[in-house]
Amino acid sequence: MRPKKDGLADLTVKGIDIRIGDYFDYNSLLKAFKGVDKVMLTSAVAFTDRATQHYNVITAARQAGVKHLVYMSIMRKKGSERIMPEITESDLFTEQVLKSSGLDYTIVYQPPFTDVLTVYYGTNPYEHGIKVPAGNAKMAPAMSDELAEAHAEILATPGHEKKTYSLGGSEAISFAGIAQILADIKGKPVPFSTITAQEYIDNLVAKGTPHKVAEFLKNWVIAIKEGEFEYQSGDLERLLGRKTKTFREYIETTLI
Repeated sequence: MRPKKDGLADLTVKGIDIRIGDYFDYNSLLKAFKGVDKVMLTSAVAFTDRATQHYNVITAARQAGVKHLVYMSIMRKKGSERIMPEITESDLFTEQVLKSSGLDYTIVYQPPFTDVLTVYYGTNPYEHGIKVPAGNAKMAPAMSDELAEAHAEILATPGHEKKTYSLGGSEAISFAGIAQILADIKGKPVPFSTITAQEYIDNLVAKGTPHKVAEFLKNWVIAIKEGEFEYQSGDLERLLGRKTKTFREYIETTLI
């Protein structure tokens, strides 16, 4: 995946070596990984050929002499047989390839991101309320920068080889709880209601969301409803050395 040029100059000034690698361009990956001991494989975006991209990264890393690869997978409930379209099959494939690659590896299971939960319930809940097919089921989200810090800790310190971490946040929260927090902060009601999965899709499509993306988001919300992302292992707290930011703490610093 090709990074944006914005900000790269600042990194170069700090002495950071910038290399460009494209997940679909195997030779570019070989060049990027030359002399590198550890690689963080950030999973490719949905609606692309994730399996091919991830296979290219792992294979190029092995050929280039990389010793340790960290892979970002999506959190799955223990024993779950749920297949999230666009995600689960390529995650399982990638984990299998990585474990059989001969590389030292670490797999980090990601929860929903606290700072992008609005993608599920909408950007104007004070006007429209929160309407999701999720009831009072809880998830354990975490901030994207906290997850990035945990990844950096794994890459920068020894002892993480052949391990898996489930990076659920310190707080378990439901969409109903989110509605209550938003209402408390502004002193303005945020109505919450449980709707059907089809109604959820229809509402998103009516607001201009492509149907396939609406289906994708619905799958995430249904997974939340069925407890796929509620596990709190404590791994993220241990990697950070602190509790993670709560939804209330996050929203108090961002909500105008």
